[in-house]
Amino acid sequence: MRRFLAILGLLALTGGAQAAELGDDGLHKTAWMRDTFKDLREDLGEANAEGKRLVLFFEQRGCVYCAKMHKEVFPRPEVSSYIEENYFVVQLNLHGDIEVTDFDGEALSEKDMARKWGILFTPTILFLPEEVAEDQSAQQAAVAVMPGAFGAGTTLDMFTWVAEKRYALDNDEDFQRYHARRIQERSNGSTD
Repeated sequence: MRRFLAILGLLALTGGAQAAELGDDGLHKTAWMRDTFKDLREDLGEANAEGKRLVLFFEQRGCVYCAKMHKEVFPRPEVSSYIEENYFVVQLNLHGDIEVTDFDGEALSEKDMARKWGILFTPTILFLPEEVAEDQSAQQAAVAVMPGAFGAGTTLDMFTWVAEKRYALDNDEDFQRYHARRIQERSNGSTD
C-alpha cells in the first residue's frame, strides 16, 4: 500500500510540473501569452513590430480539451518554442466580460465577440495576417482557424504552415496535404 501511495504521489508531482498555471479566470496561462488591452489593431501593431504573427486563443473555464492542449501539447519544447519565437498570442475567454476591440472598430465583451465571430468551441485558435482591412473583423481576416484540440504534430504543423504563409502559395498543397507530407517526413514516425 505504501508503494502504491508513493507512486501516486510521484505521478501527481510530475504531472503538475508540466501543466500551465490556472489564472483567476480559470484559464490556463503560459509564459508566451500576452496580457494586452485587447484592442486588436494595437495587438497587431505590436506583433508586427516584433516580427511575429498575431494569434487569438479562445478558451473557457473547465474546458477539458484546453487542459489537454496545455498539459500535453504546449509544454512540448518544439511546440512551445516555435509559438514563442513566431507568435504574439492573445487569449480570449469564450464567456468573458473583458472588452475586445475588433479590427473593424466594434468593441464588445469577449463573449459577445465570440458570438459575432461564430466561435462555438474551445479551444479555437484564429491566425491573423500582418495587415487587416479597416472594415474586416478578425474572423473575416483570419488566414486559418484551428477549431479544437489536436496532437503536437498537427498543432506544430498548423503554426508552421501559417508562419511560412503557405496558405498564400499558388499550389495544391492546402493544410491537409502539407500536414500529410510533414507526417511522412518526420523521422520519429509520429502521426498525431
